[in-house]
Amino acid sequence: MSKVLRILVKLSAILTVSIFLITVGYIVIRGIPGLSWDMFAWKYTSENLSLVPAMITTIMLIVLVLAIAIPFGVLTGIYLTEYARQQSKVVIAIRLATETLAGIPSIVYGLFGMLFFVFRLQWSYSLIAGAFTAAIMVLPLIIRTTEEALLAVDPLLKQASLGLGATKLQTIVKVCLPVAMPGILAGVILSIGRIVGETAAFIFTLGTMAQLPTRLTESGRTLALHMYVLSSEAFHVREAFATALVLLVIVLVINRLSTRLSKLVNKTK
Repeated sequence: MSKVLRILVKLSAILTVSIFLITVGYIVIRGIPGLSWDMFAWKYTSENLSLVPAMITTIMLIVLVLAIAIPFGVLTGIYLTEYARQQSKVVIAIRLATETLAGIPSIVYGLFGMLFFVFRLQWSYSLIAGAFTAAIMVLPLIIRTTEEALLAVDPLLKQASLGLGATKLQTIVKVCLPVAMPGILAGVILSIGRIVGETAAFIFTLGTMAQLPTRLTESGRTLALHMYVLSSEAFHVREAFATALVLLVIVLVINRLSTRLSKLVNKTK
């Protein structure tokens, strides 16, 4: 029985790696011929199909979403693990809401963002509307990872800190959060991946304007949206694959930098 399980585990690992390599290889093979210097021009035109405005918009959106979601997500996780009574109705309601939000399709978030932020608050299709919609979308992920990371902290560390005279808040800030930081960063990395790859929610809130937004109230498009728009036009399939290749490289770079940051945090603890 153990040999069968070992073989199944190895086959699963090989299948997973193979799918990844095939997907990446296909994107690289189809994307390299579509790359050109015109695609990296500062301004978008119908001739160069530049992806630079979309790339900058994606980075702006990531910063805005994380600036909104991380404080609320981390503070909620701290409340659930350190302050709230585990069987209270409030905790049950928060966890139910978090699990429900985590399972909602992104298109539903997009429709909500369009109805509430775009029309009700009259923000129109804009960077700020897309950021708040995406923040609601990634909030459950950050809350859950923060909660699990704090629950994994050794209780003896908390007891030692409290025994030395530190307050509960000091223990959380100086003991619990540094130890739980790698787990919290893992949630942030997953959130970035979802923001970068999202299209459905942003079509209804951010819009598809090709130019770089200069204000939070202006529309724009992310790299994933840029790729979607190009792929929907039969004349720009090569450029769509080139955009997919650039998007893949950006995701790999972000994951690599996040891994280095996590290791750096572990060393400084």
